[in-house]
This record gives sequence, structure tokens and C-alpha cells, in this order.
Amino acid sequence: MDILINPNLWLAAGLVLMFAELVIPGGIIVFLGGGGIVVAFALWVGLISSWVDALTLFFISSLVLILSLRSLLMKFAGGDSTRSNTNEILDVFGETVTVVETIGPAELPGRILFRDTQWAALSDGSQILVGETARIVALDNVTYIVEKSPNS
Repeated sequence: MDILINPNLWLAAGLVLMFAELVIPGGIIVFLGGGGIVVAFALWVGLISSWVDALTLFFISSLVLILSLRSLLMKFAGGDSTRSNTNEILDVFGETVTVVETIGPAELPGRILFRDTQWAALSDGSQILVGETARIVALDNVTYIVEKSPNS
């Protein structure tokens, strides 16, 4: 276990880990490298002298660096993140569609063309003829509920 009390090894491992952050981004590996450099410094100064102390200092210093500096680093070097609607069905409501099979009157189903696919559709009780446009107002399982567009 004498290899674990070699300060040159800890310094080299720390630098390799820090450079590995460029290849494997995530904001964690750089702090593990920082822990290795802390251990190398402590070995050179003589603060620690056994492999148990070296590993303990590495784990503790890495953890302290991660917990104290990662959020600060992410503010300056954070990656791309977007927040969007995760419930995609909400994006469908209000879309204009073309009727390809007469819908209604009452609860007689028809078909609409939406995003290059034909779907079963029901109306709000009114009749919507082939070729007219409708607006999606709801979804019942795999059947769209539509209403006649004001401009058709």
C-alpha cells in the first residue's frame, strides 16, 4: 500500500481526473481531481503519513469540494437545459384539422386528418362536413373531440 502514500501519484491522478472532466462533463470528476491534489499537498507537507489517512482525506476532501463548489461552478459553466411541456397532449388542443369523413350530427363518429394521420373524431353535436376545418377541443382515449372552426 506504499503506492497510496506517494504524493506524485496523487498529483498525477488528480490532474488526470481534472482533464477527464473535459471529456466526460458533469461537474463531478473535477472535484475528485481536486481531492487528489489536496491529498498530494498533505503528503508533501507531512500532514498525513498512512494510506488510510490518504484515502480518508481523499474521500472527505472530494465530498466537501463537491458539496461546496459544484452549485457555484454550475452557475458559471452549466450545460444547456430547457423546460418544456411534458404532457404533449396539451399541445394538441386548439389545433386546426381537416375533416375527411363527415362527423355528426349528434354522436355519429367521423374522421379527421391530423399530422398526416387519420383519427376518429366526434363533434360537439353539430355536423361537420368533409373538407371543412375543425378545432380540437378534447381527447377521449384515441378519439378527438372537435368543434367546427369559425372560418370554415
